[in-house]
Amino acid sequence: MKTLVIAEKPSVAQDIVRALTPTVGKFDKHDDHFENERYVVTSAVGHLVEIAAPEEFDVKRGKWSFAHLPVLPPYFDLKPIDKTKARLSAVVKLAKRKDVGRLINACDAGREGELIFRLIEQYAGGQKNGQYQSLGKPVQRLWLQSMTPAAIRDGFDHLKSDAQMQGLADAARSRSEADWMVGINGTRAMTAFNSRDGGFFLTTVGRVQTPTLSIVVEREEKIRAHRSRDYWEIHAAFQAEAGLYPGKWFDPAFKKPSGEDADAELRADRVWNAAVAQAIADAVRGQPATVKEESKPTTQASGLLYDLTSLQREANGRFGFSAKTTLQLAQSLYERHKALTYPRTDSRALPEDYLPTVKQTFEMLANSGMKHLAPHALTALNNGYIRPSKRIFDNSKVSDHFAIIPTLQAPSGLSDAEQKLYDLVVRRFLAVFFPSAEFTVTTRITTVAVPAVPAGHHFKTEGKVLVKPGWMAVYGKEAAEDVTDAKEGDKGQNLVPVRPGETVRTDSVEPKGLKTKPPARYSEATLLGAMEGAGKTIDDDELREAMQEKGLGTPATRAATIEGLLTEKYIVREGREIIPTAKAFQLMTLLRGLGVEELSKAELTGEWEYKLAQMEKGQLSRRAFMADIAQMTEHMVKKAKEYDRDTIPGNYATLQTPCPNCGGVVKENYRRYTCTGTDGHSDGCGFSFGKSPAGRTFEPEEAEQLLATQKIGPLEGFRSKAGWPFVAEIVIKFNEEEQNWKLEFDFGDDKKGEETGELVDFADSESLGACPKCGSPVFEHGANYVCSHAVPTAAQPTPSCDFKSGKIILQQPVAREQMHKLLTSGKTDLLDKFVSMRTRRAFKAFLAWDKEAGKVNFEFAPSKFPPRKTAAGAAAKTAPAKKAAPAKTAAAKKAPASKTAAVKTPKAPRKTATGAGSKPSEALAAVIGPEPVARTEVIKKLWDYIKANGLQDATNKRSINADSKLLPVFGKMQITMFELAGIVGKHLS
Repeated sequence: MKTLVIAEKPSVAQDIVRALTPTVGKFDKHDDHFENERYVVTSAVGHLVEIAAPEEFDVKRGKWSFAHLPVLPPYFDLKPIDKTKARLSAVVKLAKRKDVGRLINACDAGREGELIFRLIEQYAGGQKNGQYQSLGKPVQRLWLQSMTPAAIRDGFDHLKSDAQMQGLADAARSRSEADWMVGINGTRAMTAFNSRDGGFFLTTVGRVQTPTLSIVVEREEKIRAHRSRDYWEIHAAFQAEAGLYPGKWFDPAFKKPSGEDADAELRADRVWNAAVAQAIADAVRGQPATVKEESKPTTQASGLLYDLTSLQREANGRFGFSAKTTLQLAQSLYERHKALTYPRTDSRALPEDYLPTVKQTFEMLANSGMKHLAPHALTALNNGYIRPSKRIFDNSKVSDHFAIIPTLQAPSGLSDAEQKLYDLVVRRFLAVFFPSAEFTVTTRITTVAVPAVPAGHHFKTEGKVLVKPGWMAVYGKEAAEDVTDAKEGDKGQNLVPVRPGETVRTDSVEPKGLKTKPPARYSEATLLGAMEGAGKTIDDDELREAMQEKGLGTPATRAATIEGLLTEKYIVREGREIIPTAKAFQLMTLLRGLGVEELSKAELTGEWEYKLAQMEKGQLSRRAFMADIAQMTEHMVKKAKEYDRDTIPGNYATLQTPCPNCGGVVKENYRRYTCTGTDGHSDGCGFSFGKSPAGRTFEPEEAEQLLATQKIGPLEGFRSKAGWPFVAEIVIKFNEEEQNWKLEFDFGDDKKGEETGELVDFADSESLGACPKCGSPVFEHGANYVCSHAVPTAAQPTPSCDFKSGKIILQQPVAREQMHKLLTSGKTDLLDKFVSMRTRRAFKAFLAWDKEAGKVNFEFAPSKFPPRKTAAGAAAKTAPAKKAAPAKTAAAKKAPASKTAAVKTPKAPRKTATGAGSKPSEALAAVIGPEPVARTEVIKKLWDYIKANGLQDATNKRSINADSKLLPVFGKMQITMFELAGIVGKHLS
């Protein structure tokens, strides 16, 4: 009988075959496995099977209500993952072979690897009495922490029994089922609660997602609550015989406050009164001073090798790469280029038997053509830097995988982004073996004696001088800038010498007025760090120990968690900052109000990790753990179901724009913006509008704009009752029957006017460009951009052209600027929010004018990857081009595909003729200049001016403060970014 070995990834299966070949004989390669007389070796590609509720217990999306909750299935079905069905079938077929009498689980050494194998094996066993059963063949476990051939062969010599792994298997399955139960029931309960007033308001929650969101929301709450305070620092320059040096005043008696009410903004070098600061400056100016200083050597070691999270953080900080982008690049370098080791790791160490491989890797780098890296590898080899070190080689710190390092294969053909990430990993790999950098750190205290203060006033100066670069030589100047800890005035500089006992003179001294700042918003780098260290915020010692370095999620899932929060519109990216949306605050308000805050705290993950660790050791049964999860789930659903008050307590906004019906004050509550009367405290006139129509929550600025202009949009992110997303404008219209204003969706239906022959007046409209069919001006009209000869007008009552293009195409809003670009240059920029009607998947495309087809069509960007070479490759070169897909409006019926190939219109040259564009008003010209300019260019110039002059509000970057030049343009001291485009239009003619 043969033994089937199932690895987690194809690359591991190949490594196993290479390691076993010398001892068990050559393997024959088949499409999906390797085989010899003793072994059949195959692999999954990650998860092939997922758990699902049995059909009779499942609740379809259209029935998400409290009547069907909680969902607590007595057992879970197994379901193939669609993308990998073929791979699953191949593995199952091998497992069922009659000549296969034993299985070896060679998936990754950890909880997730155990789960991947167990689900495949159970699925292969098939259903008996309605439930999946084990295949029934003996199972052993290959437990590898190193992938060297010797380590693999040793692992086969010391296989673990199925009984030894039962605790880990129970923990893996329990974690998966618990995540499902909390995620599904929590999401459906919160969705049901928020959809009580009608519509479908998808409100997702999860064990990792929601605590991560809580971290971002709590930081934003601190930023909003922060009240800036004035303080002063006193900076002096002292004249010594050898020259001037700086110093900053400090109070040597200062002690950092402690306790819950401690003022964290107090510092030894801050003075909180302008008069006191000025008095100190006046007292010491021109006075002699004595000097004491201490110099001592210090060293700084290179950072540890990268795990995925630290690599993502570094790449975000240096290059602005998102966590998702970094993972994709690292995965490409691992899978496609074979240049990096497995990236989805949480370890920053290497196995203790990996020293020979490391030396081979250094030799590869030294002999490679990479001139910026090879000399450093050669230096390390020549000086014997590569030697055993517990800081680098430590089996106790290697989990499922070891740290990310370069492989023995030198890459070629890397993209610019791939090269940046590869260099980042290689430099860290080289640096960690180099000696520590050596510095001399000097702390100088200058004391100015004054009669009123017997102890005198003290000024501190710190200098840090690099003596031996050590590992910093690998990075060059870049590293020196990173590690000097330089701060203006008191750190990092080379200090002029002062003789022992020398008296210096206070040459100049000035108080510097400053303001306290709120904590910084999270970037992806700092959020990944917060997720990684979330366990450190837990008070309970046992839970904190259980979390250890795990934090929230795993390195492999943290990027997906952040992307999920972005997709669900809980957070947005602005530059490198991550900002929570109104929907995020609403969810946190809901969880706090319902009394289910445990969903938003890291303690939940800590408690689970503690219990799962007990289960792995056989100290807690799977049944007891799952009973606790079921009880928690029932409690969560019960709290939401039984909540009977009208609103939920929270920190809500008051709008500045008065009620359009009675002029009263409009305030926010949990569900609505509602009139509260002219005094702001009564029932008001009955005017209100929902704050989350069709599941999309208004930002306070959007609600303000809607109330002020009675119209906003098009906005994306709405969902139909069936859960499908859509894009629409929203208007507030007066309802004659109810004698009040009501919120409505406006899909821009202009067909009625066309059918009745009602004349359209474009007199006050701005043309976006010439019609590509007849050359007449194109205008915005209803839901479309139309040729002026395509609708009845006073000048031409009978339309003679049919050019029309939707303002929203497959859920992608097409901005005026993009339509202008299409009409003038032939195509738009690459747009990334189209959603296929057939697959419901998002895709990217250009909109381009297809002259031959006479319509606007999709044009797709060329693939980054070269086409695969096939037998039909030569024929493909002469095959006719594929037909371009016609672009459809949101309301249009499916049009037949064009029978002719789309012809790509050459990009028209940019217009540079004098007078092109619109003329700015005198006020606007004072900011951007008097030349005629396109609206898009105006917006760009204004943003350049706003950023250059720091006019974005410090506490709310969506608000813009006016200076003396912008005040005549804005007409008020502050506007929101949503108002900018509308204001600009009034200043162009």
